[in-house]
Amino acid sequence: MFTGIVEGIGKVQGIARSKTGICLSVNARKIASGARIGDSVAINGACLSITAIKNDILSFDVITETLNRTTIGELKINDSVNLERSLKADSRIDGHFVSGHIDYKGRIVELLKGRDGTGFRISVPDEFARFVVEKGSVAIDGVSLTVADSAKGSFTVYLIPHTLKATTFSNKKRGDLVNVETDLLAKYILKQSKKPDLATLLKKYSYI
Repeated sequence: MFTGIVEGIGKVQGIARSKTGICLSVNARKIASGARIGDSVAINGACLSITAIKNDILSFDVITETLNRTTIGELKINDSVNLERSLKADSRIDGHFVSGHIDYKGRIVELLKGRDGTGFRISVPDEFARFVVEKGSVAIDGVSLTVADSAKGSFTVYLIPHTLKATTFSNKKRGDLVNVETDLLAKYILKQSKKPDLATLLKKYSYI
């Protein structure tokens, strides 16, 4: 479990094919201290387990399902990635509950500049659109963000200058693919209710 508050940016150091997918190695200097084999780390929002440690280089086995579901398979040597260690039970939750299980690969269809900061309009397929609601939460490449507005086929998020600087979003451009995890709590609320209107449900449960 994570919060969507990125702790640092790492760089891809190695990508090696394996029988089950790839072995991904990342220079994760900002979070490597105290890391142990088996620990969970979110790489661009995808929860991966550390399989090897060498100085500041952390390695992860990535299976085919994860490669198909996320943008991990598109990474290249020296690419930058967002890093977050798993949530500690005694920590403040400054973002929202993020599982690290990516729903789909979204495409940045528009970049927006305005008084609210830098905005990104991101595609959303019909099957996940019901989990995206204005003022609700969403994790994009592991970054906890608030949905500014939602329209058919897409939604918009805005990032403040600090978030742009602290994440890989400063390098994003139109057409790029990003990992999208829709709101975990919204999924459970909808599953337990026959009502299709997520906005009504969230207000009922005082979630927004």
